Amino acid sequence: MSEVKVYEGQLEKAIRILKRKLAQDGTFKEIKKRRFYEKPSVKKKRKRQEAAKRRAKAMKKSSRRQFD
Repeated sequence: MSEVKVYEGQLEKAIRILKRKLAQDGTFKEIKKRRFYEKPSVKKKRKRQEAAKRRAKAMKKSSRRQFD
């Protein structure tokens, strides 16, 4: 559960901080994902694509470290 404290009536700043925390937690992504039913086959395909994307990102990051 995310919690944000409001200091000196700075409500707008607190809302921005809360939105940032929710985005980092993946809450917005989860809400979008659950908005509509996703067939199991589509779900598997999406998970495979996400995993491939993570692997590619990790490979890119590790190759960058080798040259630094």
